[in-house]
Amino acid sequence: MNIITRPVPSEAEQALLAAGLHPIEARVYAARGICTADDLNTDLGRLLPASGMKGAARAAVRLADAIAARERILVVADYDADGATACTVAIRGLAAMGAVVDFIVPNRFEYGYGLTPEIVELAAAKSPQLIVTVDNGIASVAGVERARALGIDVLVTDHHLPGDSLPDALIVNPNQPGCEFASKSLAGVGVMFYVLMALRAEMRQRGAFAGRTEPNLGDLLDIVALGTVADVVKLDGNNRILVEQGLRRIRAGRACAGLLALFTAAGRDPRRASAFDLGFTLGPRLNAAGRLDDMSLGIACLLADDHGAALDMARELDKLNRERRAIEADMQDIAQAKLDAVTVDDRYSLTVFDPDFHQGVVGLVASRLKDRHHRPTIVFAEGLDREVKGSGRSTPGLHLRDALDLVAKREAGLISRFGGHAAAAGLTLADATGVERFRIAFEAVCRELMPASALSRTFEVDGELASGALDLQLAERLDARVWGQGFPAPRFVGRFKVRNQRIVGEKHLKLKLECEHGLVIDAMRFQHADPLPDVIEAVYQLSVNDWQGSRSLQLLIDVAQQG
Repeated sequence: MNIITRPVPSEAEQALLAAGLHPIEARVYAARGICTADDLNTDLGRLLPASGMKGAARAAVRLADAIAARERILVVADYDADGATACTVAIRGLAAMGAVVDFIVPNRFEYGYGLTPEIVELAAAKSPQLIVTVDNGIASVAGVERARALGIDVLVTDHHLPGDSLPDALIVNPNQPGCEFASKSLAGVGVMFYVLMALRAEMRQRGAFAGRTEPNLGDLLDIVALGTVADVVKLDGNNRILVEQGLRRIRAGRACAGLLALFTAAGRDPRRASAFDLGFTLGPRLNAAGRLDDMSLGIACLLADDHGAALDMARELDKLNRERRAIEADMQDIAQAKLDAVTVDDRYSLTVFDPDFHQGVVGLVASRLKDRHHRPTIVFAEGLDREVKGSGRSTPGLHLRDALDLVAKREAGLISRFGGHAAAAGLTLADATGVERFRIAFEAVCRELMPASALSRTFEVDGELASGALDLQLAERLDARVWGQGFPAPRFVGRFKVRNQRIVGEKHLKLKLECEHGLVIDAMRFQHADPLPDVIEAVYQLSVNDWQGSRSLQLLIDVAQQG
């Protein structure tokens, strides 16, 4: 394990100090590329304009024409939280503009990912004149061809990286060739939100809102925030605005009925909503529908306007999430047993397959194994028609989609299809006989692309904190900020004496730690029940412990070793 302190640009730190920021905050923000206090401004007026996104204006014209002609628009969604929120934003936003709009979300186990020809046939049964994809479609060349053959126009809204060829359709995707939009990290729901902004501008120019109130797209930001955080996209400045604005609406009680119902089902208070809640409490409950059953339930929950109906659906999603957790735990045990039979330290990658694995949960298991062993990990499960479906998670140092692309080019016919990002990707093999061939090829590619240093876990920290800086007020200020992928929450390093430790909830450590000058502070180490030595060096976060109306400072221990 390596612990390194993030470099802090002196000029940026001084500018933030001069603007009146707390010294610790100035250090933290400067280390994350914040140069001025204005860079922390999350007002809506600072959002990048939709006019800068390639295809958005053309998409707006096509959608405005469809609305004016009362054409039937069908949204084809993806089956994860980003897809579900993007679909919800599309339905709510287009309906508010006056569209005749419906949606389908294909069952992932029957139809796979993207706008496939089979999904187009399913969509055609609803007789749409226009299909709008959300969070998918950039690789759907064959599906778009089938739609065009049936006389159906297609608008692709997506954020995934394109392949070698693009579908013959209208495309809005910040990552498509030639798009100069400054934020390449929008989630699928963010892309759809931008399409709606462009559409409203187009309809405003046409005078379509004469005699009626313009739709307030800000009302959709709670859902945009949920999808953005749940999809673990980079929280650049533009995404932080979307998330912060959504959180403000949730805290003010202005979220949609379905989102508030998810908070209730999870036992969380929306008045204290945080990015953590969106990513680790609501997101998994929404994703559970797509992983185990049908994401239509999750979308219906977010579309519900009746609080009672929304709560019933949210409770069903909570039940599915509990089932998902049990399945995931069993799969983790099986996967770890397989890895215990090999020498993980000698490998640059991990590939695990079991015929009894549930294909809807392989991505979660891959993520857990990646975190435990710090290796790019692919976990496979059997799908329909003997196909094998894999989901992967990567560590810093390996662009996973690019690695899969290299495997596909070297091993002709091995991978039926693949797609994804630098950190996460999915793929399909024709049958289980290809798993070992894939493992060997993937390992070879990882050895070529990754330096040996990438196999050691590195923790980036923001330096040490004097005991006088360990206070609730600083924790509250830091806790109020939006943190996440690409804008990591502050972590500090320190040496502590362990005065007391006990196991709570069967698998967590509750601690009392003594700092310098005798200050004793509460701490938690989640998902670890092994006792710590008497003196530790720990990487930790400041946290606010809100218990029965009382708020106190608590440290969250990420990693600890002999001090």
